[in-house]
Amino acid sequence: MRKTEQSKRDKWLSLLFFLYLLFIIKMIVFKYPVSQMQAIVDSWQKDVILEGLSTANFIPFKTIKMYIRYYDLPGIRSFANLFGNILIFVPVGMLFPFVHKRGRNIWILLANAFLFVAGIEIFQLFSAFGAFDVDDIILNCFGVLMGRVLFEFLFGKRENLP
Repeated sequence: MRKTEQSKRDKWLSLLFFLYLLFIIKMIVFKYPVSQMQAIVDSWQKDVILEGLSTANFIPFKTIKMYIRYYDLPGIRSFANLFGNILIFVPVGMLFPFVHKRGRNIWILLANAFLFVAGIEIFQLFSAFGAFDVDDIILNCFGVLMGRVLFEFLFGKRENLP
């Protein structure tokens, strides 16, 4: 691939990656209608933080086990929650190695994914725009890892990616 073509490709992939991160933030953090988000903001006080702490899940695998245990009950969207939390982050694991050469290192990729996801969860904890759940961090990072495995499967360890 010529250098100009590769440079163009890199710019498009970087833009796609950035837009996908914005999509994730929209889907996870700003998922409510504007009127509901405004009501949440209007209710912000010290009590909101305490309420977030009381509803948060800090116990690893607690929610995951619950979703697996009650997967067949009507009204519980366990499949959507479990696999949605994984699948939404698969593209991150595939795109990050294209965007950042250091992102091809699995530990750097996972560290960046963890910081991004933990940031979202901590924001939810203190803002009431969702609920903090350590299992979301686990599932989201697993999705990034799956994306990285898919990246390896498709592109291998070639230095010059297509």
